[in-house]
Amino acid sequence: MRIRMLVQMPPGARRNGQPWPDKGKAEDIPTGEARHLVAAGVAEPVAAQRRVKTKKEAD
Repeated sequence: MRIRMLVQMPPGARRNGQPWPDKGKAEDIPTGEARHLVAAGVAEPVAAQRRVKTKKEAD
């Protein structure tokens, strides 16, 4: 699930050994974890963006 962080996590904070995404940055996070972050108010879901192929790409 793609989320956008609404808060900046403290310096040195980690999730599964990786630094948290910066405030305002969108990132793919496992669905269960993402739902928890959204429910806690520290992240918001990001709608999937559909990319339209250009005529040249479609050929």
